[in-house]
Amino acid sequence: MELDTYLRFVLALVFVLALIGTIGWAVRRYGAFGAQPRTRGRGRRLRIVEVAQVDAKRKLVLVRRDDTEHLLLLGAGPDVLVESGIVPPTPPPDAEAPQ
Repeated sequence: MELDTYLRFVLALVFVLALIGTIGWAVRRYGAFGAQPRTRGRGRRLRIVEVAQVDAKRKLVLVRRDDTEHLLLLGAGPDVLVESGIVPPTPPPDAEAPQ
C-alpha cells in the first residue's frame, strides 16, 4: 500500500472521531438536542418550571405536579428530593384602573 492510502485512512479516522466528539459535546451541552417531550390534549399534570445548573454534573430542577412544586437535585450519584410540597407563588392581584 502506498503512503497516500495510509494518509487518507488517518485523515478519515480523525474526521470521524472529531464528528463523534462534536456530537457528544452538543448532546451534553444542549441536553438531547434541547427536545422536551410534548403531550397532546388536556390534563397535563407535570411541568418543569425551572432548571438551574449547580456544577458540571449536577442541576436543580423545579417540577410542578398539579398545584404542588418539588425541588430535585439531579446528576452525579443518586438523585435527591431536596424539598417537596412547595406551594407555587400566587400572581399579584391586578391593579384596579382609575375611574
